[in-house]
Amino acid sequence: MFKKIMVAYFICSFISTVSYASSIQIHDSGKNIAENQANLKKQDHYPSKVTKITDTALNLVGVPYKWGGTTNKGFDCSGLVWYVFDKNAIKLPRTADIQYKAGKAIAQSNLQQGDLVFFTTYEPGASHSGIYLGQGKFIHASSSRGVMVSNLTDSYWKIRYFGARRIV
Repeated sequence: MFKKIMVAYFICSFISTVSYASSIQIHDSGKNIAENQANLKKQDHYPSKVTKITDTALNLVGVPYKWGGTTNKGFDCSGLVWYVFDKNAIKLPRTADIQYKAGKAIAQSNLQQGDLVFFTTYEPGASHSGIYLGQGKFIHASSSRGVMVSNLTDSYWKIRYFGARRIV
């Protein structure tokens, strides 16, 4: 019985090894290398567009707030969103109220990393924007603390939540 189990184990191991190896074959020709890179991207060996967006944003934590700011010397909320997406080759409108019209509306319960989140702050409607990071957190440019990460359940943000949009 033990011998049959060991034979079955080795056969299964061999089949999975052959299957894995055939999925990542390396060839010398440029065409096959390009195909392999495309296959690796499909297998999540490269950062996704969404991960690049959130990484870009997180690298800006601590940049000061500046009304109308769109550079890493100072951002307002929508300037931060615009800058991060622009650095990742995605064009967005410049202001929060117009950004709110881009993409697809998403329920708060369906938020995913990279979605835009909007709040009603100094005027009715979408007047503040940020980028959702996952696990209830979002990154934004706060007028009091600059680029920072906050939680959607913080009392200030919870009552001001306006909606979300999916761009990527």
